[in-house]
Amino acid sequence: MALRDVFSAPLVALPAQPPDVPWPTRAWPVGSPAGVSLDPLLDDAFDDTGPLSRTYAVVVVHGGRLVAERYAGLDPRTTDTVPAPVPVGPDTTLHSWSVAKSILHGVVGILVGDRRLDPAAPAPVPQWADRTDPRRAITLEQLLEMRDGLDFAEDYVERGVSDVMEMLWGSGRANVAAFAAARPLASAPGEFFHYSSGTTNIVSGIVAREVGPGEPYRRFLSDRLFGPIGATSAVADFDAAGTWVASSTLYATARDFARFGLLYLRDGVWEGRRLLPEHWVDHGRLPRSVDPDDAMIHGAHWWVVGDDHGSFWAAGYSGQSILLCPALDLIVVRLGDTPTERSAALTRWKADVVAAFAGAA
Repeated sequence: MALRDVFSAPLVALPAQPPDVPWPTRAWPVGSPAGVSLDPLLDDAFDDTGPLSRTYAVVVVHGGRLVAERYAGLDPRTTDTVPAPVPVGPDTTLHSWSVAKSILHGVVGILVGDRRLDPAAPAPVPQWADRTDPRRAITLEQLLEMRDGLDFAEDYVERGVSDVMEMLWGSGRANVAAFAAARPLASAPGEFFHYSSGTTNIVSGIVAREVGPGEPYRRFLSDRLFGPIGATSAVADFDAAGTWVASSTLYATARDFARFGLLYLRDGVWEGRRLLPEHWVDHGRLPRSVDPDDAMIHGAHWWVVGDDHGSFWAAGYSGQSILLCPALDLIVVRLGDTPTERSAALTRWKADVVAAFAGAA
């Protein structure tokens, strides 16, 4: 699909849960891939000598049923001090990296549905409260779109040069939201797209102040999001100020990442109960920007593929991803360690998985 058509085309309808398929709140219903030969594609993904490098987990869900999954390697958190390295399996919790950004979009949606946050209103950030501060005009919507205009260096080079490294592992690590909110404007709010982990942590700081930092925030995630969908393995990482470091850190099993994907594929409804407000999923997947660095299409804390299937995805460092294809009722979760310079190969692999299901439809 041509880029101009991606922005003008209507959104592909989100599929409902088939009436004969149980919700995977406690266990995933299992099915077959219905004429799709996935083994060669899975072999490619788990070939450590191939272009994807190392894959730890792949979970494929079609029509609400788990139709394929495979695991390999050792838990990447295993260190030399652990006498028995743990093989990766269905119960292994793996690192989200920036996939967490899209999960935060869901958390914000819950508060929007509760009428506790308004995307169109100026973002409630204490550091911007002074009437003379030009950052006071930045809206929550602009933060979610990553069109806030803040000067934030996302490059992973070295502390003092890279704002994201300084925020996560340097002087900003105790209060990631305050560190990011202290950045000045580089452009007028709303003018340009700029991918920024700092922006996400500002949004997470807004959530923390609304629901309560630390333990209240943890309970909110559990009670309002992870618990209702059965994603009981999910563990968020918090800084010393009690803010979830939602730019970069959540651990969950591949199956639980797929549960979150299913919540979005089902338009925020789970077991007949609306967890996210109506149209909030559309809010995330609506194309808004093109990243000038790599031409990827961004919505609001979600990425848009731009294919005929209406596919959109959560993306994280080293090739973590939750890919959702509404027209095919398909979810593909892939977790692993693919170098950035090989990301194009991973994109092709996911496209091949989608094409296999499209060809069988």
